[in-house]
Amino acid sequence: MTLTTPTTSMGQAWRTLSVVSLASVLTGLGGSSMNVALPEIARHTGADATAAGWILLGFQLTTTVLMVVLGRLADMFGRRRMYLLGLGTYTVAALLAGMAPNAWVIVALRVVQAAGAAMLLTNSAALVSDAFPRERLGEGMGVYIASFSIAGLIGPTLGGFLAETLGWRWVFWFNVPIGAICLVWGALVLRRPAPGRRESGLDLPGSLLVLVTLGGLLLALSEFTRLGWNHPVVVAGLVAFAAGLPLFLARERRAAHPVVDLGLFRDRAFAFGTLASFLNAVARMGMVFLVALYFQAVHGDDPVRAGLKVLPLAIAAMTASVVSGFLQRLLSARTLAVGGAATTTCGLLVMLTVVSTDAPYPAMAAGLVLIGLGSGVFLPSNTTAILDGLPSDRLGIVNAMRLMLQNTGNVVGTGLVLSVITAPLPAALHQQVFAGTLARLSADAVGQLVTGYRYALGTMAAISVLTVLACLARRRAA
Repeated sequence: MTLTTPTTSMGQAWRTLSVVSLASVLTGLGGSSMNVALPEIARHTGADATAAGWILLGFQLTTTVLMVVLGRLADMFGRRRMYLLGLGTYTVAALLAGMAPNAWVIVALRVVQAAGAAMLLTNSAALVSDAFPRERLGEGMGVYIASFSIAGLIGPTLGGFLAETLGWRWVFWFNVPIGAICLVWGALVLRRPAPGRRESGLDLPGSLLVLVTLGGLLLALSEFTRLGWNHPVVVAGLVAFAAGLPLFLARERRAAHPVVDLGLFRDRAFAFGTLASFLNAVARMGMVFLVALYFQAVHGDDPVRAGLKVLPLAIAAMTASVVSGFLQRLLSARTLAVGGAATTTCGLLVMLTVVSTDAPYPAMAAGLVLIGLGSGVFLPSNTTAILDGLPSDRLGIVNAMRLMLQNTGNVVGTGLVLSVITAPLPAALHQQVFAGTLARLSADAVGQLVTGYRYALGTMAAISVLTVLACLARRRAA
């Protein structure tokens, strides 16, 4: 692989980073505020457990299945154009979601919003990698990843405050002015691409097979614990995956312009790096939602108080993300990724040890801090290790492949968490869990929910150990 040639001055690089970071704060705020405000939205829209779950899962599933296709389109038609289109789509969908009459309309508009978010996420790290010279890439990537932590820092409190005071609709509407500002700033700052080599040709059959195959798998994984393996929706998803996967692999091997470059996975370092992204996402995804819901459903806290209690995770992640970029001058990105994954594992083990109906908050906060520190170091370091050295015309599709696997982990992790924490409870009480009102019913029900939390945290810790092993294998292969 050839090193990416820096085509911008450092001033332009930091201006590009400012646009990318602002858009990342925008999308991050939308997700982290939703995690805390979901019980309030469920109460006011009459959403059952299915609709409440799909407000989160619908967004994640749509974002994931569109990643690779949009990455190819960005390499073909330009990242600037795709990025600005994504900003506009995300902002308009947020405006309309705040006007939705019921929960399922919210789900539909979150799907549209997810399409905009996919355009942003697919191009963000690629824009940063293309703008920064190699010796400064770690700094740029650290600040970029830290922007999500800033959103995680503000979002839970903001979401709880808006839902509690102005009403649930403002959980969507606050995105509109931020999105408009970001769109104008992006149009002014992002450079129009210079003429040069660009990917050509779109593998339309391969793109459709990605949507069918990956979409079917994620749909089945998201719904099997609620509906059962024999439900037609789950069966249809599994059939789509089983039938689509061999067809997709056969198509990509002979396609002139494949959607997914399978040859990249022959590089063991790349293969283990993307595997680590997937496993880390499964292990830590849903942590803010999981803990915020714990404080509401188990301790009876309101959304604002629950949002404040998850702040240590975001503060630690933000700090670690920024520092990790400078640490890469002393240690390799691969070594830092190992340390970050190990720290996340320690945090999950602490949470598993202390979680109970009356768990002391300082002990819970300690676990959150460790998870935040580990995630803050792992994400920018692992991203840098994967993208470093790629030619500019391949950044979009490779970053999209990384994000596809990472977001698949997000969907699997969210579905896993939502399913496991409610498994010990009767189905009739699941809606009270997502509404955050379980603590008002009975101590026995709360105890059953805490058992579900122990199952979930134990599973997440085991998967985090696998992340450490994948990072070690990648380091050895490199």
